[in-house]
Amino acid sequence: MDFANLVLRNRSYRRFHENFPVPRQTLVDLVDLARLTASARNLQPLKYFLSHEPHRNALVFPLLAWAGYLPDWPGPGIGERPAAYIVMLGDTRLARDFAVDSGIAAQTILLGASSLGLGGCIVGSVQRDRLRQVLQIPATCEILLVLALGKPRETIVVENVGPERGIEYWRDEAGVHHVPKRSRDEIILG
Repeated sequence: MDFANLVLRNRSYRRFHENFPVPRQTLVDLVDLARLTASARNLQPLKYFLSHEPHRNALVFPLLAWAGYLPDWPGPGIGERPAAYIVMLGDTRLARDFAVDSGIAAQTILLGASSLGLGGCIVGSVQRDRLRQVLQIPATCEILLVLALGKPRETIVVENVGPERGIEYWRDEAGVHHVPKRSRDEIILG
């Protein structure tokens, strides 16, 4: 698959085949891809908590919010939940600012997942204090975001931003998830 198609296939999936396993080794391999990417000042302050077992996933799931533009949708139902999570952490003993590193690492992990036929979603709306508690994450690590991963169970269509809908993603009556994108001409200046 060429890189442009890989990027196009790498969408924010929110519904998965929950019973399709994502082995721990797959998560380790995805984190290893992120480990090799650029890091501000090469500090390499990111750490990762991996979850692929149903009992641990059940602890993570209720602490995440899923789709701000779909206020009536409570998130994936039973059988549609992620099969794995990667909790991205910033080690405060190594750095105080993780913004650039976390974005590079998250995109790398999701592109890697997409290349394996998996999908994912970067979840930033997290009950961090509660997640720290249930996963026993050390106080020295800041919870940056959670990557939800699994075999996608939904169709996502990328389309042009239109006058009637704007930039908000939406679902049609068949459950197809539509993601409006601004045109190339609109985003390139000069």
